[in-house]
Amino acid sequence: MRKKIIYLAGGCFWGIQGYFDLLKGVIQSQVGYANSKIPNPSYIMVCSEQTAAVETLELIFDEEILSLEEILKRFFSIIDPFSLNSQGNDFGTQYRSGIYVRDSEMLPFINDFITNLQKYYPKPIVTEVKLLGNFYPAEAYHQKYLEKNPHGYCHIDLSGALREI
Repeated sequence: MRKKIIYLAGGCFWGIQGYFDLLKGVIQSQVGYANSKIPNPSYIMVCSEQTAAVETLELIFDEEILSLEEILKRFFSIIDPFSLNSQGNDFGTQYRSGIYVRDSEMLPFINDFITNLQKYYPKPIVTEVKLLGNFYPAEAYHQKYLEKNPHGYCHIDLSGALREI
């Protein structure tokens, strides 16, 4: 097993977690707030846009089963990478799209992936890519929200996780 961690932001974190939890090779996931200016922000603080935090999924995966390339393909298939500070019906800086890592060795691969993807689109991809500054787990009621509330709001088609990319 080759355990890796990546942080993905693409609108409401419920849908991102619901989608990736369906994939083989995911070891663990939790939702939270990344790159906050305030330690341990609450959901209300993040929604106020005073924290600069982004709703994010912490994804721990087995790279022997689920490659970084597969994660990126799937991530870009479920978000709008051209939309700044919004995804679906969610608007605000906390809903921007981003890919964050603690391991700087992952950055060249991610940046090359996006550079190659950009060749197919006239609009610029605005998904930010950077080293993770910090990550604070979200409140318990946000964790595995769509698993606990199968009819809850989600801007992502979870059935897409079952299809090959």
